[in-house]
Amino acid sequence: MGEKMNAVTDSEFDQTVLKSDKPVLVDFWAEWCGPCRQVSPILEELAQDHSDKITFLKMNVDENPVTPSNYKVTGIPTINVYVNGELAKSIVGAKPKAALLKELSAFTD
Repeated sequence: MGEKMNAVTDSEFDQTVLKSDKPVLVDFWAEWCGPCRQVSPILEELAQDHSDKITFLKMNVDENPVTPSNYKVTGIPTINVYVNGELAKSIVGAKPKAALLKELSAFTD
């Protein structure tokens, strides 16, 4: 089982994500979202392997509507990577581990 990912809220987003000194992956998800539940254990595994290079967080879009709206998150799961306060990568939809590793290789290698 992978590492449990910490949650981030609208009020913490600027400080925790945009002001981070290393890349931050944010998994936008919701309780009722089946594909979100599929991708969650994969992200937890990746967090275990790569948390030295990238911070892994999750945001519940039902509880935190402001940030997803600001970043035009319209479908979930959406996995965004932020570097130096900017959106560097956006992955929409559930993907298998190999595909996620490939998409995130710029941040994990």
